[in-house]
Amino acid sequence: MTKFEVVFITTPAIGQLVPIVEFAHHLINCDPRFSITILIVTLPQRPLVNTYVQSCVATSASTNINFVHLLPVELPSPDQLQSSIGCISLFAERHKPHVKQAITNLVATESDLDSDRRLVGFFIDLFTTSMIDVANELDIPCYLYFQSTAEFLGFMLHLPVLDTQLTTGLAELDTELVIPSFVNPVPPSVLPSVMLEKDGYSFFLQNARRYVETKGIIINTFSELEPHALNSVSTSQVPPVYPIGPVLDLTGSAQWHPDRAQHERIMRWLDDQPPSTVVFLCFGSMGGVSGSQVREIAFGLELAGVRFVWALHEPHKAQFGLSDDYMSLEKVLPNGFLERTSKIGLVCGWVSQVSILAHKAIGGFISHYGWNSILESLWYGIPIATWPIYAEQQINAFQMVKELGLAIEIRLDYREGSDLVLANEVERGINCLMDYDNEVRKKVKEMSKKSRVAMMENGSSYVSLRALIQELVL
Repeated sequence: MTKFEVVFITTPAIGQLVPIVEFAHHLINCDPRFSITILIVTLPQRPLVNTYVQSCVATSASTNINFVHLLPVELPSPDQLQSSIGCISLFAERHKPHVKQAITNLVATESDLDSDRRLVGFFIDLFTTSMIDVANELDIPCYLYFQSTAEFLGFMLHLPVLDTQLTTGLAELDTELVIPSFVNPVPPSVLPSVMLEKDGYSFFLQNARRYVETKGIIINTFSELEPHALNSVSTSQVPPVYPIGPVLDLTGSAQWHPDRAQHERIMRWLDDQPPSTVVFLCFGSMGGVSGSQVREIAFGLELAGVRFVWALHEPHKAQFGLSDDYMSLEKVLPNGFLERTSKIGLVCGWVSQVSILAHKAIGGFISHYGWNSILESLWYGIPIATWPIYAEQQINAFQMVKELGLAIEIRLDYREGSDLVLANEVERGINCLMDYDNEVRKKVKEMSKKSRVAMMENGSSYVSLRALIQELVL
């Protein structure tokens, strides 16, 4: 029986790597003839990624997924580039010789072991498009795995067209943008901060131009969630698009949590709370907020008087670094806050987000609006209030509030360095979020059911995955 090998590479961030690994599991579960090799780009500044990979390697023997660590390369100098996207793109490009050698070695080894095994695809992500060159040199079909929304994919595909129309930088625009994948005109204020910088914009454009060189685009969404956007990108100028989501790690990081004792303490506390009464606040692995903003959130929580779990991190200090837990909560929180809220709230550090969202006690989620977090909350039917901070999170928030009506607005265009969200805004957002008759809550519950049906046999995402497999094995 012929067996099929697929190779993946991704940006070394937990939000990009986890969906890749879960997609690999889906592919193998759907067709056991597949085996997967995931090439790992190592960054010392991201120990969480390394911990996750170690956990995956420990169980890889039973999953038919192999992890190969690439030889290290030197990081681009931050002095030479303005943007993190520039650093990420150049960092990926420096790995090209090592990636070519790793794939060459893989093919040679498998030829010796199994003459019936074929390498049928090389999957890259939205910022590793330089790897298309490696795929072309080795004559391997190259696919894009896009770990964000179909609307944002549409924006990226439209960017080369938009670039020819611009007479000024995006930061200077004072008119809304008409983008085919969005129903409504898009205000420039919700574009990723890095795109408003000349350097960041040029690297976004450089990557976006190469998407159409791939053989297909796989996207972590489902047709019931983004029908307009998916229809808009399904044109003859774009490679076939396969929506196969929501691809989620439903076991969560509970299995590899760096602080098991804290995780178990949080879950025991949640077990003691009434159903759907707790607000969960979490801003992602890189989403810390300043001390002054922390205090406004704390005052807002007190004004709202709700039960809460708050995963609190300080802002990340390095370009590729993660947010650290605050060393002293007493120093950053208002005087007496922990004592006053001890019976209704829990402030903690890094958490297993999906484990908390799955708990019956959670009734609302205040989130940084990363796409993985949105998909997880929809899966569990938990409404979200918007608190975007970086990357494409502002445009995600715009989509969920204005386009789809699936979220509560606190701020759509909050980002690092924005004016403070004051306590009364936080209180108002929480009260709206926890309103059990809110129309958003009802729509989220309906979308939760649709997300699960999409992944079932004959569901829209299942059918799309089968179509991708058929394309790979031809």
